Amino acid sequence: MPIINQQEPVQQTSAISGQSLKLALLVLAVLYFMLGFITVLNDTLVPFFKHGFNLTYSQSSLVQFYFYLTYGLISIPLGKLVDRIGYKKGMVFGFLVAAIGACLFFPAAIYHKYYLFLAALFVIAIGIVGLQVSANPYITALGPAKSAASRLTLIQGIGSLGTTLAPLFGAHFILSKISPDESSSSALIQPYLIIASGLALIGIIIYFMKLPDVRGSVSAHQETEKTSLLSLIQNHPNLKFGILAIFMYVGAEVAIGTYLTNYIADRLAIAESQANYYLSFYWGGMLVGRFVGSQFLKKYKSNLILKLVSLCAVLFIILSLITSGNLSIWLMILVGVCNSIMFATIFSLSVFGLGNQTGSGSGLLSTAIVGGAAITYLQGALKDAFHWEIAFILPVLCYVIIWAYAYFIGKKYSI
Repeated sequence: MPIINQQEPVQQTSAISGQSLKLALLVLAVLYFMLGFITVLNDTLVPFFKHGFNLTYSQSSLVQFYFYLTYGLISIPLGKLVDRIGYKKGMVFGFLVAAIGACLFFPAAIYHKYYLFLAALFVIAIGIVGLQVSANPYITALGPAKSAASRLTLIQGIGSLGTTLAPLFGAHFILSKISPDESSSSALIQPYLIIASGLALIGIIIYFMKLPDVRGSVSAHQETEKTSLLSLIQNHPNLKFGILAIFMYVGAEVAIGTYLTNYIADRLAIAESQANYYLSFYWGGMLVGRFVGSQFLKKYKSNLILKLVSLCAVLFIILSLITSGNLSIWLMILVGVCNSIMFATIFSLSVFGLGNQTGSGSGLLSTAIVGGAAITYLQGALKDAFHWEIAFILPVLCYVIIWAYAYFIGKKYSI
């Protein structure tokens, strides 16, 4: 699950006490857990809707398409909103909007309409984006800029706990309720009403908390020095190609997670509810990889680590496609370990050297998260037309492009 940074560089308006710091870290831990949990629960919805509405793979992938499309449409407007209302209120806004979206699953299930579920997911996604553009400045303020890749990777590990538990929750409460004789969405009502209640409660609690005051640090003089976004891209090749790398990374990560349940069910000839349990190992690999990877990123150049893990991802997918049985499954699951440090590393390499324009560069990178929508839909279309061996060539190409980005960075920059 990606973490985006939409705002300008931030500063602490006053020294943060130990107690305030612990409170801020607790809030971030809960926030990123819920971000990971809700985002990955969509992977469970794809096979559920595919069965319940008799959809093709590309049609069922619209769950991810509309969810990740939100990043491209509203991440920048929401960033401006958060600049006005503050980061704490921005987090409260995000939790409450996501709670409203989860509540909308109730009427969608009652009427059993796919488009109503997509609308509800779009609202949830607005809340998720709001949470991310509000919370990330706190991470920036709680550590030095030089350790950005390591810190972002470590913070993502917290969200990975949610991504690891979400498939287990989805398998037990959602996919196990699929009936071959009934097309019903009623299994979604209770889980999403519980989620909505939890989100609303967290939002209310945060509203009454006293969190450290963090705000933008860009001066009026710095604002006048900003060039256009087009010039920013042209003057910073690491950002220009970094946008493409983020697009490809998020697309590959989300596409594999989306179709892994169906892929495993087909390969092992088991029920989707059983196959969904394996999904927790895919996301759990990212959990372990992020904590371990954050230590390696402190010792070795980021671009070298990125080259290694992207190459391993390519090899694991290809080997999975040419083997069978449990070996094939575990090879694909290992791609999750490779994914663990990619987003934070690409992000930090992309904003290197931007200085006062880091906020604008971050905004451009955040819109590239729509790769989760585009690549997932295209892979579904390939599966509809061909078979898994052809469909998974798409994420292979994504990782090849990421490797090329890491190679380019190593040749162009000393970072």
